[in-house]
Amino acid sequence: MEQHKIDRINYLAQKRKQEGLTRAEEAERAALHREYLDAIRGSLQAHLDNTYVVDAQGNKTKLRRKEGR
Repeated sequence: MEQHKIDRINYLAQKRKQEGLTRAEEAERAALHREYLDAIRGSLQAHLDNTYVVDAQGNKTKLRRKEGR
């Protein structure tokens, strides 16, 4: 996510605490927040996709998703 979007999220959060947001600003904040969360989840998923567990014998096993998820 670009730094200017993160800066805008922080600005809107501060304004929300101090004086409140208009409906348009609240909608913008919600959209930016959703985009931020999606970026974090995507980054975490990519990291986990490249993670291996090494047992005591030195065998590497790739992490797998739990069944039903």
